[in-house]
Amino acid sequence: RLSEAGFAACTPTAAVISVRAPSPETAVEWAARCRDEGVVVGCFRPPSVPDKVSRLRLAVRADLTEADLDRAVRTITETAPPNARR
Repeated sequence: RLSEAGFAACTPTAAVISVRAPSPETAVEWAARCRDEGVVVGCFRPPSVPDKVSRLRLAVRADLTEADLDRAVRTITETAPPNARR
């Protein structure tokens, strides 16, 4: 869904999805805006990422409902910085 919304999101092989952020600063701000809306995402940026690409990290759980997933995608999309899409 995030890829369909225009974000550079990985195709997960497990329960973790990463979404590229334009810069370390915008990654931190984006994660904070998501948290303010009740969606908690991880925020990884250099030097903690080997490829030096900042990103949001989402952990998906089996107990999330379709409505939870819709809300998370909507929140990430609505709070995204203008230059976050590919």
